[in-house]
Amino acid sequence: MAQVTLQKVVKKYGDVQVIHGIDLEVKDGEFCVFVGPSGCGKSTLLRMVAGLEETTEGKMRIGARDVTHVDPSERGVAMVFQTYALYPHMTVAENMGFGLKMTGHPKSEIDSKVKEASRILKLDEYLARKPKALSGGQRQRVAIGRAIVRGPDVFLFDEPLSNLDAELRVEMRVEIARLHREIGATMIYVTHDQVEAMTLADKIVVLRKGRVEQVGAPLDLYHNPDNKFVAGFIGSPAMNFVAGVVETATSVTCKGLGMTVPLSVALPGKGAGVTLGLRPQHLSLDTRGNTHRVEMTEALGGISFMHLTAPTGERLVLESREDPDVKMGDMVGVSFDPSHVMAFDAKTEARLR
Repeated sequence: MAQVTLQKVVKKYGDVQVIHGIDLEVKDGEFCVFVGPSGCGKSTLLRMVAGLEETTEGKMRIGARDVTHVDPSERGVAMVFQTYALYPHMTVAENMGFGLKMTGHPKSEIDSKVKEASRILKLDEYLARKPKALSGGQRQRVAIGRAIVRGPDVFLFDEPLSNLDAELRVEMRVEIARLHREIGATMIYVTHDQVEAMTLADKIVVLRKGRVEQVGAPLDLYHNPDNKFVAGFIGSPAMNFVAGVVETATSVTCKGLGMTVPLSVALPGKGAGVTLGLRPQHLSLDTRGNTHRVEMTEALGGISFMHLTAPTGERLVLESREDPDVKMGDMVGVSFDPSHVMAFDAKTEARLR
């Protein structure tokens, strides 16, 4: 296993720059997740680590080796793709051992490594089957097994669960987390799903437009985001944002919440615009109020999400652990503890602290 180090890496396609001087260190044995919206550069960055995309500028190291311009086959990485890419005419065992067979490894070694990967992934009873006789989750486990058999320094995953249904996605998240614990490998995983990122990662790298917005442990990013983008991206449902205006050095008037909010952060001058952020679970319903219109309620059993429209037209989501006695079109109020409110500069979107 090995550490992965990126030093000011840049990717350009002609005159178009898509990766902007990224510095990053993924420690030996760490599970690192690249997350961000479509088009943010996360898959491009992963493919640069794999060697499938050329690095235009900067350096990339795996362990002590500079692999910036090394061929993919010589980098010591194995990649699991969104599509399973299994050979339909081969059995599970043959698919898993094919890479070693092509590099001339003896059959006894191939069989031993396939058997060990099969044990780890619980594929023993499927080794003689062909891919068409497997479920989507089983096929993805075979693709992961093929990577394990190669014994790479670094595992790379490019949205491996996006083709699976919701139940299988949960099951495979558990399998991948267990795999990481068992083999202790360095893993880099790309997803647009922040739930996957939160549940799998030791470290999350939040990307936007080819730049790193913030790096940290999942709960660090959740509780202490550096800017509005990270605050809104990490957490499900997303954080509510409402516009406010600085009233005093310690308060912000917010029409969307229907009150002046006391804050203990460094605010800009009186009259300056700020954005207030409040997570759905920190909003409480006040059925005696009449400031917010109920647009829809998602009743999920033990939890409900109410979608509200503020007097300003801003949308809010409120999480409730009780069955709310409200219906579409009702007018309600909201309340909250000001200590849970985050404030962001309206222009730069940087967190005010």
